[in-house]
Amino acid sequence: MSEIELDEASKQQLIGKLKRYADEELGVELGGFDAQFLLDFIAEQMGCYYYNQGLADALQAMSGKLDECRDLVFELEKSPP
Repeated sequence: MSEIELDEASKQQLIGKLKRYADEELGVELGGFDAQFLLDFIAEQMGCYYYNQGLADALQAMSGKLDECRDLVFELEKSPP
């Protein structure tokens, strides 16, 4: 599986969120470098679980839509005379 990569703007936004969370909730002041390492750790160690759940959710949604399409096709069937 390929590595999950975020664009630089998203990374910076997440780093800011980590810094604010650490400061407000934990009373820890993280520098940008430390927040980057924490983000990399979270992405590497935990990201696949969220990614896989997203895939499972997408498959479930697609399956539901496929069932709807199947029902619509069956409604189009003609009865023999």
